[in-house]
Amino acid sequence: MVMYKKVAVVGDKDSILAFKALGIEVFPVVESDEAKKIIDKLAHKDYAIIFVTEHVAKDIEETIERYSKQMLPAIILIPSNQGSLNIGKQRISDNVEKAVGVNIL
Repeated sequence: MVMYKKVAVVGDKDSILAFKALGIEVFPVVESDEAKKIIDKLAHKDYAIIFVTEHVAKDIEETIERYSKQMLPAIILIPSNQGSLNIGKQRISDNVEKAVGVNIL
């Protein structure tokens, strides 16, 4: 039985470096191809949660969508140090509406 315990953050260096102080593994990326490869690698290495900054996620929508259909890993979009694009908030709202049948947020 595989135990999923690991948590990672993928994004630009300035946005994710603070997560390292919390003991979360950080994976700084510059290009979208690099982000895709890292997320795929983490997904196959038993990571339960992968946080991805919205600025990175907007360029790799197909990769994010592929993992949204699976139970694990959970891909959670977070704002970067440049602010929020509201992509993560919209995904949460959409998932709640799908689960409940109505948008309660």
